[in-house]
Amino acid sequence: MTRRKQYPLRIDPEIWAAVERWAEDDMRSANAQVEWVLRDALRRAGRLPDRDGAGERGGAGDKSNSGAGESD
Repeated sequence: MTRRKQYPLRIDPEIWAAVERWAEDDMRSANAQVEWVLRDALRRAGRLPDRDGAGERGGAGDKSNSGAGESD
């Protein structure tokens, strides 16, 4: 199993409620939703490391792997 970094998150209650609603819509836990949002943002910014450890080079404008239902 992949080891996870635990991090206490201080967040506005309204934002957290919105994350929980979004997670429920996507049938995920709120924790998994936060990780998905962060991973998507990192990928879009070209900052998500590859499994080999090298960074992705798509850049901020790269929309090549955008998922269904997303809007910019």
